[in-house]
Amino acid sequence: MNIEQGKFLETILAQKAQEVAEMPNEEVGKVRKTYKLYDFLRTHTDQLQVIAECKKASPSLGDINTEVDLVAQAKSYEKAGAAMISVLTDPVFFKGDIEYLREISNAVSIPTLNKDFIIDKKQIDRAINAGATVILLIVACFANDDEKLRELYDYAISLGLEVLVETHNKPELDRAHALGAKIIGVNNRNLKTFEVSLQNSLDLVQFFKPENIYISESGIFGTAEAELVADGFNGILVGTALMQSDNVLSALTELKVERR
Repeated sequence: MNIEQGKFLETILAQKAQEVAEMPNEEVGKVRKTYKLYDFLRTHTDQLQVIAECKKASPSLGDINTEVDLVAQAKSYEKAGAAMISVLTDPVFFKGDIEYLREISNAVSIPTLNKDFIIDKKQIDRAINAGATVILLIVACFANDDEKLRELYDYAISLGLEVLVETHNKPELDRAHALGAKIIGVNNRNLKTFEVSLQNSLDLVQFFKPENIYISESGIFGTAEAELVADGFNGILVGTALMQSDNVLSALTELKVERR
């Protein structure tokens, strides 16, 4: 599906609302047992930790690696020392599938993130049943609706999930802090222009709180970018660079740079 310039998020949210309307209600089970991402990142601070992403495609890049065995890829991530595996489940724009999350969660012992545009409790129930231990909530998806954002955040926490709350700018970071989010992402990609700048992460570090965990997302391809954000962030979320690498172990290891 083509997306008009500047209409990325609203196009996706319209499609997502349609998906959710057709999504069946699931009786929610229990969250898969593994370590808490927050606790892991609080106690492993010497190196920048890596959240390694499984994705076949994206709206900005098109196909990235459509032939990959995602379960094998996820196992490679785990072996290489990833702190968590992020799994794209959006079918239309990222060629993802909830079954990828289920298969990967069954194959690894570390936390898994349901990476999607979550706007409804049905998606949260489905994430748990597919093995996710963390979900993503993107503040920009709730433009003027802090009540809905809080409802979904509190619901996920009440079920035993952790939540990565994604922000793009200072107002969104303020909303994440007001929410009481413990794990906060800063996405370096502008959702309107698709442009990526690590300066986005660097500009927000001054507003961070010591009790929280912060993840820099997008635009990190190797040691140079990792070193730029290492001192301000606990971890990075990396997809494309790892999905395109011929040597996942080497590529992921290079990203785990020392933190001062």
